[in-house]
Amino acid sequence: MATVSGGTTSERFGFIERYRELGVRVLCRWLEVSPSGYYAWKNRQFSQRHLDDQKLLELITKIYWQSQGIYGSPRVFKSLKSKGIRVSRKRVERLMKEAGLRGRLVRVTRRMPGIKRFKAAGSNLLLKLTAPTAIDQVWVADVTYLKVNGKWHYLATVMDQYSRRILGWSLSSTRNTELTGNALMYALKKRQYPKDIIFHTDRGIEYIGLDFQALLKKYKLKHSVNRPGCCTDNAFMESFFHSLKVELIRGNVFKCARKLRQSLSDYINSFYNSVRLHSGLDYMSPIEYEKCST
Repeated sequence: MATVSGGTTSERFGFIERYRELGVRVLCRWLEVSPSGYYAWKNRQFSQRHLDDQKLLELITKIYWQSQGIYGSPRVFKSLKSKGIRVSRKRVERLMKEAGLRGRLVRVTRRMPGIKRFKAAGSNLLLKLTAPTAIDQVWVADVTYLKVNGKWHYLATVMDQYSRRILGWSLSSTRNTELTGNALMYALKKRQYPKDIIFHTDRGIEYIGLDFQALLKKYKLKHSVNRPGCCTDNAFMESFFHSLKVELIRGNVFKCARKLRQSLSDYINSFYNSVRLHSGLDYMSPIEYEKCST
């Protein structure tokens, strides 16, 4: 809303009109315009362009709040385009700016409290391959840290690199091979146990451990690992964790693991996989992208 206070007089009057239930005089005082000026502006005959803008803003606002305030102008623009609405990206950006609608963007750092990275033999098989051209060619996996009532919990996830779809995940207060094994088993079951997939992870003990290695061997998965010190080798999972923390975790306090687990389920299944527009997928959701590729 701070952007509106620096806008033109017409933009300020438009803001007051949209939020007049808060009190016209209060808004006029805050935006440093006169109530008489607002009513004179309101009583003028609006141009067709202005009326069209208001109708378009209603659609933009609906899409924005359906994304829970996450989408910025690029994703709102693509969503409108997918609905057959012809509009320029700059116009969407302007209307969102005037209305104070801003996508969530927060700088996120990844904490690794007291955990030493386990070094082991292995190589990055992805370096010699081109990007996957279909599902179930390359899966990537990783573990991140989330707080529950002040204590760290661990989230393990498995993603299909081709579609960015999260296939399996597991949450636990303990970081071990059982955590990562559960996430892998969910993914295998969802995909009906495909064979010969390249399964890429970092060099953590939860992936290098004997129990997890036995799972990979049992289901005929080819293990690929990051080069030592190169976390960007698993950039797809890093990107997902960034989105998760910006769009779900930041600003929320989870008092128990059950609430966090339910929120993760809603975010991954109902939003990220099914609805969220991904710029790397031509602004489609992972499930939609998979359907268009079959």
